[in-house]
Amino acid sequence: MKAKKHRILILGASGFLGHSIYKELAPYYKTFGTYHTDSKNLKSNKHFYKYSLESDDIVSLIESVKPSLIISALKGPFPAQVLVHRHIYEYLKGQSKIKIIFLSSANVFDAYSKYPSYENDTRLSNSIYGHLKIRIEHQLQKLPKRQWVVLRLPMVFGLKSHRIQEIKQLHQLEVPIELFPNLVMNVCSAHRMTRQLHYIVNRNKYGIFHCGSTDLVHHEDFIKDLSEYLGIKTAKYKFVYTTNDERYLAVLPKYNALPKYLQFKCQDVLSELFKTP
Repeated sequence: MKAKKHRILILGASGFLGHSIYKELAPYYKTFGTYHTDSKNLKSNKHFYKYSLESDDIVSLIESVKPSLIISALKGPFPAQVLVHRHIYEYLKGQSKIKIIFLSSANVFDAYSKYPSYENDTRLSNSIYGHLKIRIEHQLQKLPKRQWVVLRLPMVFGLKSHRIQEIKQLHQLEVPIELFPNLVMNVCSAHRMTRQLHYIVNRNKYGIFHCGSTDLVHHEDFIKDLSEYLGIKTAKYKFVYTTNDERYLAVLPKYNALPKYLQFKCQDVLSELFKTP
């Protein structure tokens, strides 16, 4: 059966994750994106629309682009994010041929600390960020089940990601890099995540997907390895203990496992980020 040829709108396509998704999908689909901060390159790109989370009408944008798939990688003020996704939900209720993929986070489970989390586990968060993601997930999941996808992501790394840029900057300023020795997590790279998302789009999958490494690692070990790969030999570290016991913040697949060739381990993320040409 031939896969549907989507017309895609990526909300937040100028951000780190949104831009990675755009680069992955644009060669294969009619792909459009939004940006917020003025850029000469994006202004001249007819596939990009300037969009303000707080002042522009999302429904007018959707009606202008006429996508069959919306991918939300939006960032910005939390109340505005909630309102925009509510408007998207209200619009999609009457548009059964439009699907949405929402980039969520492992933080929807950050109140649980003793074990990793799976797709159908009850969400509970102690953080404002986790509460935001739960609220938007809950809203979109009121749509018919084939009309939405929730991608829950652990920490995502890339050479241009905020996390790696921050590590470099802290080292240059001789400021200690924070380590959470008792935090057990899994990780992802932008490239791995976009490949998984592409598969979900191409196969018209729906539901909840946990897109992270299939193994777990301590935050301390991963950041130290990452620093070594960055060539930082004399890093200063600050150890942050939020609990005396091990605390898990990891999302693992159980019910919606992706094909083996799309699965990966923590070491694969490091090797991929710093592979030699």
